[in-house]
Amino acid sequence: MDWSELRARFLVEEDDAILALHKPAGISVTGERHDTDLVELAAAAGETLYPVHRIDKVTSGLVLLAKELGAHGQLTRQFNKQTAEKAYLAIVASSELPDAGVIDLPLSVGRKNRVRIAAPRESIHRAADRWFVDDADLLDTKNYPSRTDFVTVLRRDEHAVLALRPITGRRHQIRVQLAWIGHPIVGDPLFDKSGAHERTYLHSWRLGLTADWRTPPELALAATPDTDFWRPIQAEPDETDELLRRAGELLSGTR
Repeated sequence: MDWSELRARFLVEEDDAILALHKPAGISVTGERHDTDLVELAAAAGETLYPVHRIDKVTSGLVLLAKELGAHGQLTRQFNKQTAEKAYLAIVASSELPDAGVIDLPLSVGRKNRVRIAAPRESIHRAADRWFVDDADLLDTKNYPSRTDFVTVLRRDEHAVLALRPITGRRHQIRVQLAWIGHPIVGDPLFDKSGAHERTYLHSWRLGLTADWRTPPELALAATPDTDFWRPIQAEPDETDELLRRAGELLSGTR
């Protein structure tokens, strides 16, 4: 896709220091070895951008890029210090999750560079709607503490809509944690090899960060999911507005 066309079509917000886009599922942010990514497209058109964070190729939604290194440093530090407020939406293949929960499961990298929980699956415990593993059950390998808070926004048939706040920001964190507790994201190619779904139903929804060059000194960004995101629950347009309102209210109650 032409960069100027993509930039204009998916623009969320822009100022002298940042560019926020609503990335469609199926294109990478940066570092793609075999396909074109956003940063490469921009560079080919003469625009240098610095990714503040990454979302997976299969994930749609909000992605923040810096135009200059000062802003990039300020924003990435907030992600590193876990002070950036992130919210995602997901549709999972289960309707049995609680109204709210915490997935506190460390990650590690296994064979073929695949991300996994850093413990045997059978050692995962659930207590008071928190999933965790005991330190004694951790694999003898480097592990990365990883926590995701979630609320259940809707249950319908065999699916649930979740609003999630990843406290940490590990690679594939939400996807792996949900799958390993038995509630995989619909259409996730890491865990569903059927090819029955057109996309992965994970969406980067909101970002909140401090930005001292702005007045007021903050970034409050949101990317509303396209209609195709709601396909597994067959939601009508007027219903999706209510689902987003409810998701925001429920997430604010978990802080």
